[in-house]
Amino acid sequence: ASLHATVKTASFDSGDANRDGHVRGPDFFDVEQFPDMTFRATGIRGEGEDYVLTGELTIRGVTKPVELEVEYTGVAVDPFGATRAGFSAEADISRKEFGLTWNAALEAGGLLVSDKVKINVEAAMVKQADT
Repeated sequence: ASLHATVKTASFDSGDANRDGHVRGPDFFDVEQFPDMTFRATGIRGEGEDYVLTGELTIRGVTKPVELEVEYTGVAVDPFGATRAGFSAEADISRKEFGLTWNAALEAGGLLVSDKVKINVEAAMVKQADT
């Protein structure tokens, strides 16, 4: 099996048009130059319902190894007869390691944007019909 995922950086949506424009711009994702962020799995380890999915995450043309903690959340048959298996995955990354270094000092001290970013994924895999 293999896993490769692509996210269109222009799809970023926080619900605030001004913030979305800034995050899509050159200070962060720079969607004109880097329209995609990708993840390519390189391995998996674990047992039972808890796994670690290793892979390579690419943001702004920078590729770094990432480990996603994966939890198997169950299997069910959907209303259309397809068998689906559910998974939740999560990882913490440093945005600065991917070239996302913009920040602003706050008047009261500290910085506006944290370096730590939490990635959360909810996924359903659909069993292919036997042919």
